[in-house]
Amino acid sequence: MAEKKGPAANAAYHVSKRKEDGKWQVFLAGSDKVIKLFATKAEAEAWVNDKAESTGRTVLVHASKGKNKGKIQK
Repeated sequence: MAEKKGPAANAAYHVSKRKEDGKWQVFLAGSDKVIKLFATKAEAEAWVNDKAESTGRTVLVHASKGKNKGKIQK
């Protein structure tokens, strides 16, 4: 079996809030391509947690407010 290479190889899913429209985006680490957009953080987390469980990847959620804005909170 061939080993996966590139951004998708063992990449974590990231959830963050977009500055331009306030929507929540899901993307893979190492990629600029947004996989899916959501109106709320809860919707994004629910979808990405299911996706991560089926693919064996981890989920990293970025804070959208306060002193930790932009930093990974979980």
